[in-house]
Amino acid sequence: MRRVRQPHGDGPVADEGGNDGSQDDGQDGTVALDLERLILDAPRRYTPYQAARAAGVPMELATRFWRAMGFPDIGQSRALTDGDVIALRRLAGLVESGLLSESMAIQVARSTGQTTARLAGWQMDTFLDNLTQSVEPGLTRAEVAYPLVELLLPELEQFLVYVWRRQLAAVTGRVVQAAEDTEITSGRLAVGFADLVGFTRLSRRLEEEELGELVESFENTCSDLIAGYGGRVVKTLGDEILFVSEDPATAAEIALSLVERLAKEDTIPALRVGMAFGTVTSRMGDVFGTTVNLASRLTSIAPKDAVLLDGEFAQALEANGTAAPGPEALLNPEHRFHLQPMWRRPVRGLGLVEPWLLSRAGELA
Repeated sequence: MRRVRQPHGDGPVADEGGNDGSQDDGQDGTVALDLERLILDAPRRYTPYQAARAAGVPMELATRFWRAMGFPDIGQSRALTDGDVIALRRLAGLVESGLLSESMAIQVARSTGQTTARLAGWQMDTFLDNLTQSVEPGLTRAEVAYPLVELLLPELEQFLVYVWRRQLAAVTGRVVQAAEDTEITSGRLAVGFADLVGFTRLSRRLEEEELGELVESFENTCSDLIAGYGGRVVKTLGDEILFVSEDPATAAEIALSLVERLAKEDTIPALRVGMAFGTVTSRMGDVFGTTVNLASRLTSIAPKDAVLLDGEFAQALEANGTAAPGPEALLNPEHRFHLQPMWRRPVRGLGLVEPWLLSRAGELA
């Protein structure tokens, strides 16, 4: 059996009232605090007021930063570290130097906090699964967790920085290539929603573990395929995934490939996709606007294993020569897609919409 390093240390620094800021007590509390110190690489030292004063930041602004990052109010518990002080000083320094406005700094804090909170949740879920399955006889989960985190932490930190730099380089490239500033936040994009049919009904029949495995398989399959074609996953919502692409033909290929790929998966329900093309507002990694709403509405009326487009998306495919309606899709070998007009119908909040059914040109009867 391998040797397991035991957590150690003299515990967090207590405040004047003897409270270390933790709700835990006993051995479990000690292990949790040891893990916290290992991850944060520093003991608890400051109350929020002391941390703000040490950073030279007004308490009101410090509180806004912490809340934006998703941290709870902790009263005057001495639960903050030197790392919290340094981070607060750096963020405030960006405002003082004029590199960021205060509102921009708040947005940076919020976007970073929300993204990393989800990332940390995903990673811990994965680790817990492994811990549950691989705990050696005679060892508790806590005894295994400490050395595992100790080994993984520096590797995961470096990998996180690598992926972030890669993503930042890609986004920066798109910003630099934009002809005008308005294209950065309000460009034209193809927006797609891929939705599992009958997921709510299915979720009532499946055990929680089975449901989790289904959602994970769905998200992984879709995310890998979308990234492979050069699209971007904006977010996943359990049974639904939102993606975008600057090129309508690429988005069309992604949508049809998703339907085809998931149709081969016996454990995943049928898929339906709705897509629209037009002006989209981008904020903090998310997308908004009428185009996004239209894509969502088209998804709700799409048949299973099918892709519906709005009229502007269909026109964009015809304009770039990759699609044509009816028999015309067979006349030109360069036509990759076939467009079939559907009955006009009212869509809540958007008036009358004429959807187009998208398929591959080779599938035309």
